[in-house]
Amino acid sequence: MARLPRLSVTDWPHLVFWQGNNRQAVFVDDDDRQAFVTLLGETAAREGVEVHGYALLDSALWLVVTPRRQGGLSRLMQGLGRSYVRRFNARHGRSGTLWEGRYRATVLAPEQVLPALAMLDLEPVRLGLAPSPQDWTWSTHRHYTGVAPQRGVQPPPPWWGLGDTPFAREAAYRQRVQGGLPPAQAQGLREAAIKGWPVGDAAFLAALAEQTGRRTQPARPGRPRKTQ
Repeated sequence: MARLPRLSVTDWPHLVFWQGNNRQAVFVDDDDRQAFVTLLGETAAREGVEVHGYALLDSALWLVVTPRRQGGLSRLMQGLGRSYVRRFNARHGRSGTLWEGRYRATVLAPEQVLPALAMLDLEPVRLGLAPSPQDWTWSTHRHYTGVAPQRGVQPPPPWWGLGDTPFAREAAYRQRVQGGLPPAQAQGLREAAIKGWPVGDAAFLAALAEQTGRRTQPARPGRPRKTQ
């Protein structure tokens, strides 16, 4: 079966996942992670992509971004791949590929953006990298809770509805993350990004399919029914 084209839609938020080849480490230490954050900010600004959130793990990364130009997401990831891999290989005395093929991504309905950001914040805890989201420096959790604001991180529109003041929004977001995500919802977001199926209600999926001309839900198993 032919692979569906990757779904990328200008002005809509996207959840992005990229994993190391054979799950090898793509970030060895904090110097690697800081270099990637710097490259992410520079490349996103150049390509017209808003960065709402990230989580840099050991062998993978997650992003929540909104491309504001046609093809911006693809150019962002290509630019990051070239620049970061070149630096990583030179620094660690290696050659060859670093990433496991192409990145994975999907489109999010607006109401799914804050759950996606919370999922990113919780990934280091789920994987045993930190005891709490607040303890993991290499995500945007500390930005949204007011602990360590980061230049270049742009809150998505739903963020502003969390409260009337920065303090209220930070407190509401902190409480949201502390409350966690239902395991099925978190797993659903992870699988959606990896498989490329957008996340939203039926009306959102139908509108997106009409806009893009691409199927937005998995086909039912088995052969199509015969028409009379």
